[in-house]
Amino acid sequence: MQTIIAFLVAILLLVSLHELGHLIVARLCGIKVLRFSVGFGKPFLNKTWRNIEWCLAPIPLGGYVKMVDTREGNVDEADLPYAFDKQHPLKRIAVVAAGPLTNLVLAVLLYAFSFGVGGVSELRPYVGTVYPQTIAQKAGFQAGDKILTVNGRVVDNFANAQTQMILDLEAGPINVLVQTVDGQQAKRVIDAAGTPEAEAIAKRHLGLGMSPYRQTEHIGMVVKGKPAEKAGLQAGDKIIAINGITTPTWDAWTKIVRENAGRNLHITYLRNGKEMHTHMLPESRESPDKSKIVGYVGLSPASDEIWTKHVRQHFYPTLGEAVQLGWDKMVGYTVLTTEFFGKLVTGQASLSHISGPVTIADVAGQTARIGWQPYVEFLALVSISLGVMNLLPIPVLDGGHLVYYTIEWIRGKPLSNRVQEWGLRFGVSVMLAMMILAFFNDITRLFG
Repeated sequence: MQTIIAFLVAILLLVSLHELGHLIVARLCGIKVLRFSVGFGKPFLNKTWRNIEWCLAPIPLGGYVKMVDTREGNVDEADLPYAFDKQHPLKRIAVVAAGPLTNLVLAVLLYAFSFGVGGVSELRPYVGTVYPQTIAQKAGFQAGDKILTVNGRVVDNFANAQTQMILDLEAGPINVLVQTVDGQQAKRVIDAAGTPEAEAIAKRHLGLGMSPYRQTEHIGMVVKGKPAEKAGLQAGDKIIAINGITTPTWDAWTKIVRENAGRNLHITYLRNGKEMHTHMLPESRESPDKSKIVGYVGLSPASDEIWTKHVRQHFYPTLGEAVQLGWDKMVGYTVLTTEFFGKLVTGQASLSHISGPVTIADVAGQTARIGWQPYVEFLALVSISLGVMNLLPIPVLDGGHLVYYTIEWIRGKPLSNRVQEWGLRFGVSVMLAMMILAFFNDITRLFG
């Protein structure tokens, strides 16, 4: 229920304000507005106010503002001066651009609110842990590396570094400049384009294999109902041997567990300095890349708190600083999203990155459960995505209309109806294909 509510709030807020941007500028330009709808389909709730029909419709995949337009049927002679298609191209450009720009401005305000009230919490671009048999390990990353640049781009926090690496996976080798623990600069090269691991990362089934946190050899969390809990293991325990084989590190005993799915294991562990024994039966799970069956017991390591204090920074900015940080975030993610769409077109990014409403709903629920601040920043990120996507030069999207009206403004007359019709068909085909792909990716992420 929380996931559904979080998703509906996100859609109602982001779509409503997007369409409200169109409506306000249309009214300022003297254009008559007939209907404002959030959602598609037959409205289940409508109310007339200020000569505009305000509607809520059942399909929460967008919305629209219906204006007087002679291309959509007969218009009363008295309304002709207020018809959208009879306005100067610059007015139409302003109306069309208002929606996406509203989303970008909203993102700045959401980030500024989050930072101003909850403070800014970021992880410095340090590698705390490198997991075995992962892309990060193959690339040569070492615990303690400080990431300086990714393909020549300076990064200032771990999240940005990781995002840049993930989006560049299919574009070829990724050159990552790091500063090692001894202060020397070194290069780590990620070369995973076209591999099953890269596809699994795009589908969010797998990670790069590194974390900003540094793990200890002690148990941090025991998953309820899993083999480790049934065996009596608790947070703070340290596994020191399995079947008589000494396991001095976390990686050493997890390797044995992964290789022994469904086999009863004798566990030796320390609790408060006292050696204790138990038996544990790892359950069988499919590996993220679907290549094999591995053992799973439901344990995660405790974090090194001293290291965490070193890499985590938290501060409360002033109002002006919060707005500036919000602006910087919006610009950064706008550039990143635009580049991502460019990579999709050129085949340098996996189509598996495209998400639909199911994934959005899932993430909305997850962030809402964590707290209000992650949810607000999630709304800001989706608002940026909505704004940038609508500015793409595809007919049926705002960006496609901007192209048409800009051409009309430059040449002094609109494109022929035939050209516009073909453009519309192309745009509908592209959007339909993207929607099908997004739903397919959503289903494979959840059930694949």
